[in-house]
Amino acid sequence: MDSPFNCLLFDLDDTLYPSNTGIAQGVKKNIDDFLIEKCGFPSTKASSLRVELFKTYGSTLAGLRALGYDIDADDYHGFVHGRLPYDMVKQDPQLRNLLRSISQRKIIFTNSDRVHAMKILKRLGLEDCFDQIICFETLNPNLPKATRPDEFPVVLKPSIDAMKIALDVSHVDPRRTLFFDDNVRNIAAGKALGLRTCLVGKSVKTKEADYAMETVNNLAQVIQEIWVNKTDGGDARMSRSRSKLDAILGLESEVDQFKISGDLIEKDVGLGLRAPLCT
Repeated sequence: MDSPFNCLLFDLDDTLYPSNTGIAQGVKKNIDDFLIEKCGFPSTKASSLRVELFKTYGSTLAGLRALGYDIDADDYHGFVHGRLPYDMVKQDPQLRNLLRSISQRKIIFTNSDRVHAMKILKRLGLEDCFDQIICFETLNPNLPKATRPDEFPVVLKPSIDAMKIALDVSHVDPRRTLFFDDNVRNIAAGKALGLRTCLVGKSVKTKEADYAMETVNNLAQVIQEIWVNKTDGGDARMSRSRSKLDAILGLESEVDQFKISGDLIEKDVGLGLRAPLCT
């Protein structure tokens, strides 16, 4: 019997690293500063405006452009992501080992821009673990051609259009694709298009989630069938998978023993960055 999954589709922020890292908080502050400094909104209204734009349009950028503000997406992302505390994101050897043990295709699906995605993956030590990156530029290829701000609506998860674009450019079978995300609305959108779904950051499943896990590092314990091999069979198949996973998880303890820090690995790796395919 083969694994039920031939592709794994991962959200990035707050999915591949903990939500308390400080990145999400930094994004919110920088968006507020953008609304104040670049759009002229009063500081007392910025936070509430950000929340309302997100609820109504899916993001602050989408809302501003829909309302007629001629905001360049690259300028916006450069401001909002350019001053983030990326040093708070640490290397994750255990997650790297888990991902590299998975033979199926692995794809990033994020609303963020490509530059931000690559920075996060580099900090995590996962820049060579994915076959493809689906990002803001993938979902919004016509935005640079717009002659007015509202000509092309910004497309982002959890819109069905965004999900359809992701499935189209990745050429996956949704019935055999496992989608990981920390946002329940994104999970619901994925389920609506036939994806198998895993809610990350929660221990209890929602109606649309097939699986739930508090951290993506629990992947091996929660969804062992990812590692099922059609050349294996019966008890031998599961035993072999279990042994393999134990070995993967055991390596993390060995890394901890030697106290290899993210900063040390960063120095060893250097600044070279192998960029996955970003369609």
